[in-house]
Amino acid sequence: MEFYSFHVDVDTQEEVDVLIESDIKLSYQLVVYNDDVNTFDWVIEALMEICGHTHEQATQCSLFIHFKGKYAVKQGDELKLIPMKDALHDRGISASVESCN
Repeated sequence: MEFYSFHVDVDTQEEVDVLIESDIKLSYQLVVYNDDVNTFDWVIEALMEICGHTHEQATQCSLFIHFKGKYAVKQGDELKLIPMKDALHDRGISASVESCN
């Protein structure tokens, strides 16, 4: 969050800090969970096609998912992440959108 100052009274030049509401954005993450069903290749392909990851990024994400049990593969606006979660679900991959806050 950033604060901006502006002059309230032109005569006194009094400055007031104001929090701009548009700067208050909740950050979300797309979390993918490990399972014993989906192959590495399937998850890698899905992350590349759905999340726009490179092959290297998708491979690293799949390794984190496998060894840690889950991994946040993408971060951003909730409205952009929900369709990605749904697309992963359509491929049989368990995922959720969670708040980072």
